[in-house]
Amino acid sequence: MKTTLPKETEVKHDWWLIDATDKPAGRLAVEICRLLRGRHKPDYTPHIDAGDFVVVVNSAKVGLTGNSKEEKKTYAKYTGFQSGYVETPAGIMRQKNPNYILWHAVRGMLPKNHMSRQLIKRLKLYPGAEHPHAAQNPKVVG
Repeated sequence: MKTTLPKETEVKHDWWLIDATDKPAGRLAVEICRLLRGRHKPDYTPHIDAGDFVVVVNSAKVGLTGNSKEEKKTYAKYTGFQSGYVETPAGIMRQKNPNYILWHAVRGMLPKNHMSRQLIKRLKLYPGAEHPHAAQNPKVVG
């Protein structure tokens, strides 16, 4: 019995469509990461990029589980300057950049290496119901 490895030139990258309305951000991020890395395919190999493209619509309506997480959950950043540490609550972050909550959750679940920086580019987030990828005929994740 031989183990066959798929070549990166032979891998077919499919397109998937996910509606994020009222779905928990963490559970949705797990499903997105699974599709981005290609773990749903029978010939999955960790070091070969066999993942698919994922289009997420209504990403502004993604839910946060727990009581009053819109006020309590914060996103931190450091500018590099003295006194440059800034914490932003999830509610304000949703107003400023509606895609950031889901993007941040997905990025945190991907491995920290060169491949993750390629995979995150395949994630297409749209705050509304329309997207420009209809020509790719994305399959709906149910």
